[in-house]
Amino acid sequence: MTRDEAITIYNTGQEFTVELLLKFSAEIEALKTRVQQLENQSAKDSHNSSKPPSSDGFKKKKTTTLRTSSSRSVGGQEGHNGQTLQKVEHPDHKIVHRVDGNCSCGFSLKDIEPTAYETRQVFDIPPIKIEVTEHRAEIKDCPNCGKQHKAQFPEHVTKAVQYGNRVKALSVYLMNYQFIPYERTQEFFNDIFSLPISQGTLVNFNKYCYNRLQDTEAFIKEQIKQSDVAHFDESGLYVKAKRNWLHVASTQDFTYYASHEKRGQIAMQDIGILPDFNGRAVHDHWKSYFTFSCKHGLCNAHHLRELKYVAEQYQQSWSNDMAKLLCEIKDKVDIEKIHHNCLDDKKLQDYKQQYDKILDEAAKANPPPQQKIEKRKRGRPKQTEPKNLLDRLRDYAHETLAFMYDFNVPFDNNLAERDVRMIKVQQKISGTFRSELGAKYFCRIRGYISTVKKQKFNVLDAIASSFLSEPVIS
Repeated sequence: MTRDEAITIYNTGQEFTVELLLKFSAEIEALKTRVQQLENQSAKDSHNSSKPPSSDGFKKKKTTTLRTSSSRSVGGQEGHNGQTLQKVEHPDHKIVHRVDGNCSCGFSLKDIEPTAYETRQVFDIPPIKIEVTEHRAEIKDCPNCGKQHKAQFPEHVTKAVQYGNRVKALSVYLMNYQFIPYERTQEFFNDIFSLPISQGTLVNFNKYCYNRLQDTEAFIKEQIKQSDVAHFDESGLYVKAKRNWLHVASTQDFTYYASHEKRGQIAMQDIGILPDFNGRAVHDHWKSYFTFSCKHGLCNAHHLRELKYVAEQYQQSWSNDMAKLLCEIKDKVDIEKIHHNCLDDKKLQDYKQQYDKILDEAAKANPPPQQKIEKRKRGRPKQTEPKNLLDRLRDYAHETLAFMYDFNVPFDNNLAERDVRMIKVQQKISGTFRSELGAKYFCRIRGYISTVKKQKFNVLDAIASSFLSEPVIS
């Protein structure tokens, strides 16, 4: 607006000028709100929100970790078990390198017995090839009556020519644990073993393993239902190029995966763990979890990132105070866990008072939003992000501090997030599942693999056990 235009508006009269100023003021406020929203959106990344690192883009700024430094030195700690090659007492092969020349005096050393040996050992993989085992079932005719009798083949030998269970187990291992796609799995068997296997056969191996693990999956599911503390999370999963949801329920010993079209309560009801779960569910405050009557615990790793965001974007000091307090309580709990089962009542009361005091300070910096009566809209007035975080920390204080009241409850939901992370790696490699059944195959088999890893079993042997006899988890 030029000066002449402003003078013209002023000369039109007081009423017109006031109305125009009010209009401009409303537009300015709307623009300021929009600018704030865009700045908030661009300010969020993996270090101060729940966004994954892959979403940070190419222009990543230097981020600071939420972890605090320890007194330990860099590298391997004193007393840790190192991993390096050690000579074995009984090697598989011995090659003697002889001294056949002459001494400097001219005497021949060819027939002289050695006085000692200097040894060096080489660890290597022997030539790999497929072994073919032929099973022969005897056929005998009774000399008395002429009746023919035939021996029984082993239960797993069903065809005239077939792949062995170790081949099947290795293919399932490569596709579901190492995330190698079908085509590259074919190349692996052809290059390493000179064994051509079709993609259809690989699919059948997965299907067979999936069917064999049906009872095992039910067992894992039941163990999680009966646990005192379980972790829950969900993440996007693409099936036939359409966004579905991967749901994970896990404990320190068991992992259960399920693929579903929905993310919220409908999916959780269909999966069937939370409706029957009476322990404490640790999660990231997704509202659908609170529709179930179990106890709850919130992930404080999420809270720390959000508190960092509030401090950086809104410059509100209470968020730093709350982050320090939560970390202080965690450190105290970690120390007390060594010799005690809980914090003493005085310490609990002191921490809770500090927690409430910080929330009171936050409330002063984040008053409830005001909305003019003449412009009232349906629903609650929109709140700022710091106010939303404040409300959560206040309304769910016991769930936030559950780790302080019960040492069995962890500080964060990292266990479930780690269990989800490997599925995301599979998605990055393969992009999408070609069918819903393929996603179900993967979820059941991967849940079994994650469970055996947690229980310190060898993954390949555990998969083979599901083909040969009974799975190691049952």
